[in-house]
Amino acid sequence: MPDEPIIDSPAGDSMPSPHDARGQVSREERHHAMGHLLKGAIEEGKHQVPAEPNPLVSRPSQLESWRVFKIMSEFVEGFDLLRRYTLAATFFGSARESFDSTIYQAATELASRLAKAGFAIITGGSSGVMQAANRGAYEAGGASVGLNIRLEDNQATNKYVTDGMTFDHFFIRKVMLTFASEVYIYFPGGFGTMDEFFEIATLVQTKKIRHVPIVLFGKEYWTPIVTLFKEKFYEEYHAIDEGDLELYHLVDTIDEAYDYIIQNVQKR
Repeated sequence: MPDEPIIDSPAGDSMPSPHDARGQVSREERHHAMGHLLKGAIEEGKHQVPAEPNPLVSRPSQLESWRVFKIMSEFVEGFDLLRRYTLAATFFGSARESFDSTIYQAATELASRLAKAGFAIITGGSSGVMQAANRGAYEAGGASVGLNIRLEDNQATNKYVTDGMTFDHFFIRKVMLTFASEVYIYFPGGFGTMDEFFEIATLVQTKKIRHVPIVLFGKEYWTPIVTLFKEKFYEEYHAIDEGDLELYHLVDTIDEAYDYIIQNVQKR
């Protein structure tokens, strides 16, 4: 019979893999084994976090204890921040100022109205649409939260943020943005905005999060995209269900957006 497989721990010791004689493992045993490994990685890693961490690599050859600690600490700090707000609206959109000025004015006004209605306004914390929404919340005297990301070009947090944090890992930031709010509002943007939209739409579609209102603001920008969903994704390729076309709501004015949100948000 072959030797029992082992799991190496960061501290240099080892422990048996939690398999029985038939190679099966219970959930409790697996959790115990992973808990042992995680505890060791966190304890070792908190003393090793470099001042300027290297990017993540595909298929790392070894467990980097400091990175495990950094990931866990970002999750804990992020969730601790979010629990301060019981009602929130998250705004997504371009960090650039390349769209018509009416887009940014609308983000400011909508955020202001929602802040006055008791919503904390949460954004990615940077410039463009994010800054416009934070400004609306700030000037209305509401909670203005920014969940920023540390990038090579030093993406600064805008001056209208009253609470927030900066992440090193995009995927953790996305988790925080995903679980932050009772409504998700998408203004025009680029790859990042599309990524964030598909993340939320997929999580609602697969029931990994409860159904929440998803608002797409700006018909000129969004109509070609939702037409693609209908004519290609659904009608031609059957890659989505008809009901998936109802996951989002397209609006073109501040009043439309505000009324839809107030009528459809389910307060906790």
